[in-house]
Amino acid sequence: MKKILILVAAIFIASCSDNLEGLNQNIKDPAAVPGESLFTGAQKALADQVVDLNVNNNNTKLWSQYLQETTYTDESNYDQLTRNIPQQQWDILYKDVLKDLDEAKNVITATTYTTAELNALKPNKLAIIEVLNVYTYALLVETFGNVPYTEALDINNLLPKYDDGLTVYRDLIVRLTTAINTLDTSLASYGSADNIYNGDVTKWKKFAASLKLRMGILLSDVDNALAKSTVESAVTAGVFTSNADNADFTYYSADPNTNPIHDNLVLSGRHDFVAAKTIVDMLNTLADPRRATYFEEVPAGGYVGGTIGSTSGYASHSHVDPVVEAATTPGVLFDYAEVEFLLAEATARTFAVGGTTKSHYDAGITASFEDWGLTAADATTYLATPAVDYATVLAASTATTPWKEVIGNQKWIALFNRGLEAWTSIRLLDFPTMATPTDAVSGFPNRYTYPVVEQTLNGTNYTAAAAAIGADTAEQKLFWDLN
Repeated sequence: MKKILILVAAIFIASCSDNLEGLNQNIKDPAAVPGESLFTGAQKALADQVVDLNVNNNNTKLWSQYLQETTYTDESNYDQLTRNIPQQQWDILYKDVLKDLDEAKNVITATTYTTAELNALKPNKLAIIEVLNVYTYALLVETFGNVPYTEALDINNLLPKYDDGLTVYRDLIVRLTTAINTLDTSLASYGSADNIYNGDVTKWKKFAASLKLRMGILLSDVDNALAKSTVESAVTAGVFTSNADNADFTYYSADPNTNPIHDNLVLSGRHDFVAAKTIVDMLNTLADPRRATYFEEVPAGGYVGGTIGSTSGYASHSHVDPVVEAATTPGVLFDYAEVEFLLAEATARTFAVGGTTKSHYDAGITASFEDWGLTAADATTYLATPAVDYATVLAASTATTPWKEVIGNQKWIALFNRGLEAWTSIRLLDFPTMATPTDAVSGFPNRYTYPVVEQTLNGTNYTAAAAAIGADTAEQKLFWDLN
């Protein structure tokens, strides 16, 4: 009898053990995430960070003086530290974008799909991941300077070294070239998991070539030979040729998948931003028809921008146009207008890309007009005015390098609502001239300072990186920003 009781008890204990172990299992979340889902998540995290104007995440629409804060003006006055904005840029791009892309690559590589046709798409999927890797690392280098690269993303190394920014940038161009050569336009890729191009590999290849063009131009003052070969090979590979090629991330009408601008300007119920005086004054001076697509008139009529760095009453200044703040307005990672301005810069630097500086300048303005709902005829009229005509403005410029002023001003107007790239363009071309904020805590920010957490926890590598770039200050120019 005792043996029977012992046996029953053992069975009962084993049964309870199995049940208890079952209680510890998460039956709601998937045990494994498909690589395609990781890719989609990384893509959204990247688009959100590029598009965002939340002062905790991305201040570049303020620094590019497209917008001005109404009440809390710290960020308009170049304060990076109160809200620890550099940490957000760092964490989102490394953790939410690059790490997810890395895991997506690993999962897709290890996956055996159900058909030979699906398996044949893997090289395209991996190449597209690589294109977004390059785009993201380029943003980090353009933002901070030297950054973790060769030792980044290793969860077993929490204190990665920082790599030289120019060395990283050169390596990124090599990686991008390989990805361009890998992409097979006769095959598909992600399909509906891709919220930018819906898996269209031809468009991804154009995007990659256009990114290569932009990266080449950025190196023009520091390594002209590499810049020239990079730009010319990018054009040969095939860059954007119309607004149909634009890299627009698709947003939806329901939160949390709405455009982040909609989150901040509409869903928040707050009135934190108005148009900035710098862009409004230029648009007014040029009688630029894009005013009405960028901003709304004030109740008394006309367009009024807030003084940079000062409190600006919401009711008495222009607001962004409803289209800009709509939930489903696409998030732009790259567009055709920018490509044409980059080609204008390339011809001004005597790179062999075809066309003339004026023809590409005109095409950039026309592309911007059409992308914002205006017509080619509107652009033609605008281009004929003496204050816009390339030859006339070039002759009147007193800048050391006149073409930088002419292209820089119009490129900046066309980059409206694209703060990160506008900020980079301002730093590269030094035009347009930004107003000095009323209570600026630094000079014009040429970079994000390194995150406080890096200074605290990765002190040795942080100190070496800060010394290598010159100093960990906002005013410190990066390796590509020489003039």
